Amino acid sequence: TLAAYAFAWMQFPGRDTLFVAVFAMQIVPIQVTMIPLLTLYVDPPFGLPQLAGSDAIGGGFYTIWLSHSIFALPLAIFLLHNFISEIPADVIEAARVDGATHGQVFFRIVLPLATPAIASFAIFQFIWVWNDFFSALIFLNGSKYQTLPVMTYNFVGALVSQWNLIFAVVIISMIPILAFYVFAQKRFIQGYAG
Repeated sequence: TLAAYAFAWMQFPGRDTLFVAVFAMQIVPIQVTMIPLLTLYVDPPFGLPQLAGSDAIGGGFYTIWLSHSIFALPLAIFLLHNFISEIPADVIEAARVDGATHGQVFFRIVLPLATPAIASFAIFQFIWVWNDFFSALIFLNGSKYQTLPVMTYNFVGALVSQWNLIFAVVIISMIPILAFYVFAQKRFIQGYAG
């Protein structure tokens, strides 16, 4: 939200070029970067497996969390920029005339008005992370931590598949998404309307 506010309402050199660069980062699919990220996380100078104390090949939970955060930023900045730039300029200018700094404008005006957009993005991000299979398979390989899509994949065999366990895991994996959607449904609809 801070970057989206800066791109929408602040003037600084190279703002438009930087925004186009952030937007262009959405073109790169996450699957293309998995092997370079795995190499970066495992090899020095980062050495995240040693920091995390994980037994996984790809560094475990911290590496998958960091990867999802990095790849969510461009879309979050783009969506929130579009929402924040639609806030009437009169409201922002009135606060600035009253002596509010950019931080006060952001925290007292923009952030409360942007909560529907933030909630909408949180739902999209939650669903994407919850259903992510490829990243979890790469980074959590050999770890004691397994996501539900990877656990479901383990029940599928070349000759025999355990369909009763597969469907049980699928039903269980739907419950948190449905509960999160019911909890955030009002904000989600407000985000679409905004």
